[in-house]
Amino acid sequence: MLFVISKIRPALIRAAVARPGLTLSNSLSLSGPRNFATSRSLQTSPLAFDPAVQDQEHTMATQEGGKEGKKSGGGVTLKTPKGTRDWAGEDMLLRDDVFKTITDIFKRHGGSPLDTPVFELKEILAGKYGEDQRLVYDLGDQGGEICSLRYDLTVPFARWLAMNNVQQIKRYHLAKVYRRDQPAIARGRYREFHQCDFDIAGVYDPMIPDAEILRIIVEVFEALDLGITIKLNHRKILDGMFAVAGVPAEKTRTISSAVDKLDKMAWPEVKKEMVEEKGLAEEVADQIGEYVLNKGTVSQMVDYIRGNEKLIANETVKAGVDDMALLGTYLDAMEVSDKITFDLSLARGLDYYTGLIYEVINLPPKEDETSGKKKLKKDDPANQVGSIAAGGRYDNLVGMYGKKTIPCVGISFGVDRIFTILKARRERENAAKTRTTDVYVMAFGGKEFNGLLPERMSVASRLWKAGIRAEFSPKVKPKLPQQFKAAEDRDVPLGIILGQDELAAGQVRLKQLGQGTQAGASGDDDNRGKLVSLDDLAEEVKKLLL
Repeated sequence: MLFVISKIRPALIRAAVARPGLTLSNSLSLSGPRNFATSRSLQTSPLAFDPAVQDQEHTMATQEGGKEGKKSGGGVTLKTPKGTRDWAGEDMLLRDDVFKTITDIFKRHGGSPLDTPVFELKEILAGKYGEDQRLVYDLGDQGGEICSLRYDLTVPFARWLAMNNVQQIKRYHLAKVYRRDQPAIARGRYREFHQCDFDIAGVYDPMIPDAEILRIIVEVFEALDLGITIKLNHRKILDGMFAVAGVPAEKTRTISSAVDKLDKMAWPEVKKEMVEEKGLAEEVADQIGEYVLNKGTVSQMVDYIRGNEKLIANETVKAGVDDMALLGTYLDAMEVSDKITFDLSLARGLDYYTGLIYEVINLPPKEDETSGKKKLKKDDPANQVGSIAAGGRYDNLVGMYGKKTIPCVGISFGVDRIFTILKARRERENAAKTRTTDVYVMAFGGKEFNGLLPERMSVASRLWKAGIRAEFSPKVKPKLPQQFKAAEDRDVPLGIILGQDELAAGQVRLKQLGQGTQAGASGDDDNRGKLVSLDDLAEEVKKLLL
């Protein structure tokens, strides 16, 4: 299903692709069966050759695409194109493990493999992606056919169904797709990336295939040991809700695109876009806000919508709610309801969705209060990649290519984003394995503080005798912030903090680092550490290191 690098929230990238005045027809000329010669047929404003703009793009390319390229002996720049990467060694092994994990689950559910050409006739892809149509890479005419690189795996699958008159199938497809997106490599967003899709095509009783797709999602991420939540909505509910609020039919998709940004923008900003940029009446925007800011379990949201007289009076909304009520029953039976959130702000900007829509959000691991592990930093990939899978029901897409309409529902896993999270986790685990120090011995005091260097040496010696890896600052009177920073730089999990009063009582403070304020900054014992007798210190440290 549509997803990735921004099947996952495609609306978020709608403006990031090109500077003003630049069209997105990036022509690639095929000069033989294996050779690609690139020719840019871009219509540009004078900005296209503005040195300031070029400098800005160069900086962005360097930041988002890895190391800056270097010149070879023949003067050729040695780098991968912006938004692409090479795969080798451990990275490729990890990626292949992800592939195998996902495809094994697809096979368990009766999936049959499929592969399609990397490029399609341009007319096959035209008009399927809404505002993101401009992200499609167009190829030059090299033989009487105008083609484009595939944007996703869903539209080629629909073309294959219609072309081969296939009426029912569970198919999976693992392949690269291409989008002229603004890349963000650290967050797993590329221009060339992998999708791993599973779709169920054919006529079935309502919501049965949809429930199985959601079950597959849960199985995949349990196998990968990643915590997730699956956000659901229904196009019929969304479209009916807009109609009830007073959105003109011709503005439904553009307003839907604005609503889809609520996971990144506050409601006042989204409302401003609706009113000032998209020309929606303010009272209509206010009505939309009353609806789309609601979320909860499937049963809670079904009750909410059925309890709203205006909404439930709309036949389109009613049909969508009936679907969701039935789905809730199946999700309970498949034991996945605890992973689901019914969120009325989920819109998904793709034009071909007709029913259930969903996206998967990674949940960073909860901090184990007894382990001493640090919380993930804001720039950790687990906090930055956004959606890691997405999809929905598309009942009319196949009918655009053939005489028969074949209902379909499916999911697309963003393998490169999943890889980004798993690699970061692997690096954290490896860092723990290669840590050289378990305890950092510190000291602090007031105006009469002399550094307590002999005392720090004595405590460190106690720990060394007990076989515990310990360090202390080699300065006579180190400042407390500098000691904490030294421990943080070494990724030391525990700190022992010495103070004059505590030492006089034969005690020190034992603190799990990275979990609170520095000692002395708060009167809270939880933040300052636990008081421990010097005689019991080694045993208490060993308990926390287990």
